[in-house]
Amino acid sequence: MTTIALIGAGGKMGFRLSRNLKPSEFEVRHVEVSEAGRSRLEEELGIDCVDAEQAVPGAEVVILAVPDTLIGKISHQLSPLMESGSMLVTLDAAAPFAGHLPEREDLVYFVSHPCHPSIFNDETELEAKRDYFGGYKATQHIVSALMQGPEESYALGEAVARTIYAPVGRSHRVSVEQMALLEPGLSETVCATLLAVMREAMDEVVRRGVSEECARDFLLGHMNILGAVTFDVQPGAFSDACNKAIENGKPMLMRDDWKRVFEPDEIAESIRRIT
Repeated sequence: MTTIALIGAGGKMGFRLSRNLKPSEFEVRHVEVSEAGRSRLEEELGIDCVDAEQAVPGAEVVILAVPDTLIGKISHQLSPLMESGSMLVTLDAAAPFAGHLPEREDLVYFVSHPCHPSIFNDETELEAKRDYFGGYKATQHIVSALMQGPEESYALGEAVARTIYAPVGRSHRVSVEQMALLEPGLSETVCATLLAVMREAMDEVVRRGVSEECARDFLLGHMNILGAVTFDVQPGAFSDACNKAIENGKPMLMRDDWKRVFEPDEIAESIRRIT
């Protein structure tokens, strides 16, 4: 039985992982420094925590379910406790990409991140339809990278990832650099920013006299069908009027060089700001 030390087991992300790992085939040692997190684990999942000095030695896998800004500090603190050949798992590419992990060639470094449930899915149960984050009821896909270590270690890392993010559909293998393109590049710098602009646009329409309920219904409905056509979920094509609106609107909303956000120096700078 593979032993996992879960660091940050009672935090926002850590609790989700603790819940999914509980019925799994893994033996898990839970580490949580906050009293609130420890109490929640005990009251809701019946889990007792131990100190890192007890959890990490002898564990084949150490998962860091902690904020990006703490990964460098905590990984260096735990490194002396980790045995040669063991695996350190991070849940985001930012800190590994930025070089914040300890320089230990004898450790395996594995990075995995959820795609979150797609807005176009086949969920029929209400709880699953409302599981927008994933890792509970709705199926989601995942991306993983073996940053360093022997090739055969990937299978263990993927098995851990499929467990902590379950239920999982497709599992994509990428490099750490490609994962950084996906996040923060694609998902945050581009997608989250444009969604924030769309919300501001809705609010502006409301300010100009349309009721908020009407504007929200209209926008979200159009996001659904326009998104389905754009991403080839629904066969079809936009009207000539819609295509003309896109042609005229894009230069008003987007800089000509906006794809520069994916250049290596821009990705590195974006990660530097969050780590």
